[in-house]
Amino acid sequence: MMTEVGRAFITDAEAEALRTYLLKGGFLWADDFWGEYAWEAWIEQWNKVLPTAQYPVKDLPRDHPMFHAQFELPNGVPQIASIGYWLGSGGDTSERGAESAVPHARAVTDPSGRIMALMTHNTDLGDSWEEEASNAQYFYEFSTKGYAFGINVLVYSMTH
Repeated sequence: MMTEVGRAFITDAEAEALRTYLLKGGFLWADDFWGEYAWEAWIEQWNKVLPTAQYPVKDLPRDHPMFHAQFELPNGVPQIASIGYWLGSGGDTSERGAESAVPHARAVTDPSGRIMALMTHNTDLGDSWEEEASNAQYFYEFSTKGYAFGINVLVYSMTH
């Protein structure tokens, strides 16, 4: 999993290596980037790997098998704030206010429909795993949802 990809810089050599990996059956998950600025910055870098004109980034519909691989996630990807933001805001989950109010699970597929890259935008799934022991309320609010989504991603990516 790549995190905070809104700040990523991908060199030409890294782009070529990642492209080769993905086209040979690899899988990449990009997570924990918030708002339009971070999205645009990520897509600029991502285009070095797989140009979106040839490999479009698409929102996964809520009926996509990834949301039902092991656990039922009828609402799609959960919005999980970093623990620091959540504690400091009094329980808010949108780290960039209205600009990041809606979490997205987006994917890039190969010509056969296999997901090569998953991009979870306006959410921080990684913190739901990293911070589970930091705060009991955070665990109950976010870690269970994060684990369910992560297990679904793992099961789906290994079986498709």
